[in-house]
Amino acid sequence: MQITTQNIGLEDRKDIEELETKIGKFKAGTMQEERFRHYRLTRGVYGQRQEGVQMFRTKLPYGKVTANQLLVLADLAEKYGHQNLHITTRQNIQLHYVKLDNAPAVWKGLAASGLTARGACGNTVRNVTASAAAGVDPDEPFDVTPYVHGVFEYFLRNSICQDMGRKIKIAFSSSEKDSGFTYFHDFGFIPRIKEVDGKEVKGFKVVIGGGLGAVSIVAPTVAEFMPADDIMPFMDAAIRIFDRHGEREKRMKARMKFLVKKLGVEAFMELVEKERIGIPAIAPFDVPAEVTPDLPGIDNLTSVEIDDESAFKLWKKTNVFEQKQKGFYGVFLKVHLGDVSPDTARALASLVSQTAADDIRFTADQNILLRFVKPEALPYLYHELVTLDLAKAGYGSIADVTACPGTDTCALGVTNSTGLADTLKNLVESEHRELLDVQDISIKISGCMNSCGQHMGSPIGFHGSSIRQGIKVIPAMQVVLGGGIDTDTGQGYVADKVIKVPTRRVPQVLKTLLADYEANKESGDKYLTYYYRQGKRYFYDLLKAIAKIDEIVEYEFFDWGQDKQYIQSIGVGECAGVSYDMVGAILGDAVEKIDESKEALQGEVWSEAIYNAYTGMVIAAKGWLLSKDVKCNTHIGIIEDFDKALAEDPVVELEGSFTDLIFRMKQKAPARGFAEDYVNTAIEFVKSIIASREDAFEGTEKLVVDAYYKA
Repeated sequence: MQITTQNIGLEDRKDIEELETKIGKFKAGTMQEERFRHYRLTRGVYGQRQEGVQMFRTKLPYGKVTANQLLVLADLAEKYGHQNLHITTRQNIQLHYVKLDNAPAVWKGLAASGLTARGACGNTVRNVTASAAAGVDPDEPFDVTPYVHGVFEYFLRNSICQDMGRKIKIAFSSSEKDSGFTYFHDFGFIPRIKEVDGKEVKGFKVVIGGGLGAVSIVAPTVAEFMPADDIMPFMDAAIRIFDRHGEREKRMKARMKFLVKKLGVEAFMELVEKERIGIPAIAPFDVPAEVTPDLPGIDNLTSVEIDDESAFKLWKKTNVFEQKQKGFYGVFLKVHLGDVSPDTARALASLVSQTAADDIRFTADQNILLRFVKPEALPYLYHELVTLDLAKAGYGSIADVTACPGTDTCALGVTNSTGLADTLKNLVESEHRELLDVQDISIKISGCMNSCGQHMGSPIGFHGSSIRQGIKVIPAMQVVLGGGIDTDTGQGYVADKVIKVPTRRVPQVLKTLLADYEANKESGDKYLTYYYRQGKRYFYDLLKAIAKIDEIVEYEFFDWGQDKQYIQSIGVGECAGVSYDMVGAILGDAVEKIDESKEALQGEVWSEAIYNAYTGMVIAAKGWLLSKDVKCNTHIGIIEDFDKALAEDPVVELEGSFTDLIFRMKQKAPARGFAEDYVNTAIEFVKSIIASREDAFEGTEKLVVDAYYKA
C-alpha cells in the first residue's frame, strides 16, 4: 500500500512529524521512557503485553467509517498489524502488534483517508461515542450525530484536555432508552425537545460523573433539559474544573466521578458556572437538514437462493429493523469478539457499496451496523454475509458476547476473556437457541476489573481475578449481576459483585443462572426485573456451591486457551502516571507549554494561547515546589501551595498573589489584548522560576519520586 501525504491536513502532518521526532529521540536515548510513554499514549500508541510491539488505536467519533476508510483500515492491519481489525466497546478500531517505527506510517494512512488517532489513548477526551442507530432510530426525537461530531472536533486538540489527570469519556444516546449508555460516562447526553415561547427547541438531558471499573457510579442528572447550543460551553467549563481540581497523584481516584462525588453535584456545578466567563465564544452547532443519502442502485444485484429460510427469517427478526425513514432498514452484523480480518473487511466494503449507504457504524457491543438497506436487497445482502460469516442471528442477545482482549494482548489482563467468550457463545447457541431473539439478557467480560469489556453494565458479567490455594493460583472470574439498561424506563444500573469462581466453572455458572431464570421468572419479567426482585443474596446462595474449591481438579488451574498451569502476570496500566522524573525536565514541560501559547498567539487563537500559558505557569510552579519537597497532586493545590511557599521564599516578584495572577483568565473573555498580556506574564514567570532554580542548584539535578510528580 502506497501512502501519500497529498490529502493530509496541516494539523495531522504536524502530529505525524512530531511523533516521528519523538520516536527518534526515544530510540536515541535523549527522551526518557516514561516521558515518551506519556506522549505516545495521546497519539494512540499503547504498549501491549508482548514486548516490542504496540496496540494502535484509532479515534472514530460515533463509530462511523466509509467503505473507503474501511479499505484503508484493512490495508493498514495487513501491512503493519496482525491481520485483524478489532472493534472496541468505544466504537474504535484497534490494530495490534504494530512496531513502534511503523506508528507514523499507520497515522499517515489514517489521515490521508480523513481519520485520526489524536487523543485515542492517554489522559485526554477520548472517542465520543453514540447510539449506533443515531440518525435512523425510530424512537429518536432528532439525530444527535451532528452534535457528537461537533464535540469531537472541538476537543480534538483543545489545550484544556491534552494533559489532564485522567481521561474523559463522553456519550450520546439517540433516545430515552439510553442505548448509548450515557449513565456510566463522564458526560452523557440524551436528546429531548422542549417548547419554549411557542417554539420547539432541541436540547439534552445531561448527566455527569458516571463510570464503571472497580468503583462503578451511575451518573447523576444535572439538567433535565439543556439547550443544544449550551452543551459545549458547559463541557468546556466543566473540563477546566476537572483539569484544575481533579486528583493526579492517586490514579485510582482521579476520574471525574470521584471529583463530582467529593465536591457534590451542586458545588461542582457552581464552579462550572463561575468558570464560564473565561471560555471562548463557541459557534452554534452546524446541523444540516436530514436527507436520504446517495444510495447504490440494486436492480443489478444477482438473484440468489436462500439455503435456510428459517435461519434467514430469524436473522431478519433479530438483526434487522425498520428505520425512521420508512422503506429503509438497518442491519446489524454480529461480529464475534469484534474481530474482522482484512479480507473480510474488504469484501464487506464492496458489499456496502452495492446494498447500503456509505455509512458504516461500529457499535459499542463490538458489532457493525449497515444503514439504508432497501427491503429488496435483504436476501442478496444476507446471502453474501453468510459467505463472510457475518450473518449469525441473535444480535444483542445472550449469544452476542462482548469481551475485551484480556490477556491476549493487554498488560493489565488477569485472566483470559476471549477463550471464555468463545465457550459461552457456543454454549448458548447449542443449548439455548430460544434465547437468540431475546434481547434483555447479555454477557460482557473483562480480563480485569477495569471494565473495558463493560462487565459492570451488563445483566450478566464477569471480570478476571484469581483465587489462591496454598502455593498455587487458580484463574478465576468475579461474577457480577444486575447491570445494564431497563429498556422500558431507560434507567441504568451498575452490577453487583456476587461471587468469585474458578474461571473453568463459569459455563456451569451460566447454566445455573439460565435454568433458575427459566424456572422462577414471572410473566413479563426481564432479567433485570428478576434479578432485583430476588436480590444479591439469593444469587450468592444459588452459586456458592460452584465457588467451593475443596475439590479442585487439575485442569482448573489452567486458564482458557492455556496448556500449562496459570501464573498470574499483571503489568502496569499504560494510563498510569510516570514513575519519576527530574525537576529540570518538568520545567522543560513548562517551556513547551509557553511555546505552544506563543504559537497559538501567532495564530490568533486567543483561548488556546491563554490556557497553554496558564498550564505552563502551573507546571513551572509545580517544578519549583517539587524542588522544595512539597507534594503536588492537583493543580488547585499547586496554585495554593505556591502562594504559601512564596510568602516564605519570594522566588519571583508578583503584583499580588499567584492565585490572583493565574486566575485572571477566569475573569475575562478571551481576546487579543488580554491574551497577549497574559502570555507575556507567563513567559516572564517561567523564566523567573527557571533562573531561580539554576541559582539554587547550580546545574545539579533533583530526582522526584513517584508520589510527588504526577500532578
